[in-house]
Amino acid sequence: MFKPLLTSLAVAVGSLAMAGNALAEYPERNIQATIQWGAGGATDNVARSLTPHVEEILDTTVVLTNRPGGTGVIGMNHVMRQRADGYNLLYGAENPQLYQLMGLADFSYDDMHTVNIIGQGLVVIAAPADSPFDSLADLLEHAKANPGELRMGGTGAGGLPSTVLAMVNAVDELDVRNVTFGGDGPGITAMLGGHIDFMPLSLAAVGEQIRSGKMKGLAVLTKEEIEALPGVPPITQALPDIESFLPWGPFWGVFVHQDTPDDIKATLEEAYEQAVANQEFGDFMQNFGAEVLNLNGEAAEQYLDNWQSVTAWAMYEADAETLEATPEELGIPRP
Repeated sequence: MFKPLLTSLAVAVGSLAMAGNALAEYPERNIQATIQWGAGGATDNVARSLTPHVEEILDTTVVLTNRPGGTGVIGMNHVMRQRADGYNLLYGAENPQLYQLMGLADFSYDDMHTVNIIGQGLVVIAAPADSPFDSLADLLEHAKANPGELRMGGTGAGGLPSTVLAMVNAVDELDVRNVTFGGDGPGITAMLGGHIDFMPLSLAAVGEQIRSGKMKGLAVLTKEEIEALPGVPPITQALPDIESFLPWGPFWGVFVHQDTPDDIKATLEEAYEQAVANQEFGDFMQNFGAEVLNLNGEAAEQYLDNWQSVTAWAMYEADAETLEATPEELGIPRP
C-alpha cells in the first residue's frame, strides 16, 4: 500500500527536479536577435563583433537578422511583439529615445528591459573622397550660396543625421535636400557612388573608409581634434556656438522584452557584461573610434534618461515646429 505512494512521490520529485533543470538550462535553443538597422552600419558592426563572445559564454547560437525601416521602429516593434521568454533580443541604437518626440511611435526603451548599454560613438560629417569641400566651413559657405542644392544622406526623422542637422540649424543655417536610406551602410554606399554630397555618420561606421582615403572627413562632432581622425577639424572650428550641445553621440545597446523572467534577464545581463568586457571587442571599439560603456541595471537607465533629456531639448530648441510633441509634454526634464 505504501509502495504506490512512494513511487508517486518519487515521480513527482523527479518531475520537479527536471522542471528546475529546464529553467536553469536557459538558453536551451538558439536565440534570435534583431538588428534595427541595415547591414554595414554602425549598429550592425557592433552587434556582429560582440555576438560571437556572447555565444561562447551562453554556449548557444545567436541568429542575427537585420530589420531596418521606420528609423528603427520596425525592428523594435517586432521584438516587442514576440514572446517574453528571452529568446528574442534587440540590438538597437539611440533612436527610440526620440520616437515619441518625433511622432514615430508611442514607445521608447522605457518599454523594454535594458540588458546592456554597450558603448557610445563619435560622429563625423563625411563626404566623398573627391568632394570639392575640405571642411564643414567650405560646405556651409557653398550651401548658403546655393540653398537646397546639396544632397545630405539621412536615415529618417529622429535618425543621427537629422539630429545633427537640427543642431547645426540651431546655431547657423544649412539648407539641403535629404536623401533617406535604411541605415548607415546604404548611405555610405551611395556616397561612395557619388549619389549624395555628405552625410553625418557614426565614426564606427565610416572611420576605416576615411582613414583609407576612400572618403573624406569634414568635421568631427567634438570640441577638439581626435586621435582616431588626425587632420579632421572639430565642428566647433566652423560652428563655435554648437559647443553648448557637446559632447554628444550615438550609442548602442541590447534589449529584451520587459516581461522576460527575472532569472533570464540576469543571465543575459551577466553574459553581455562579460562579452563587452572582452579585450578583443574592446580593441574593435577603440579602432572604430567608439567608447565601451558596459552599463546595465540602474546605471543603464540613468544613461538612457540623460541622453534623452539632452537630445530632446536640443532638438526642441533647434526646430520645435518639426516635432510632434514637446519634451515638457512627454515629461522629459531639462538637462
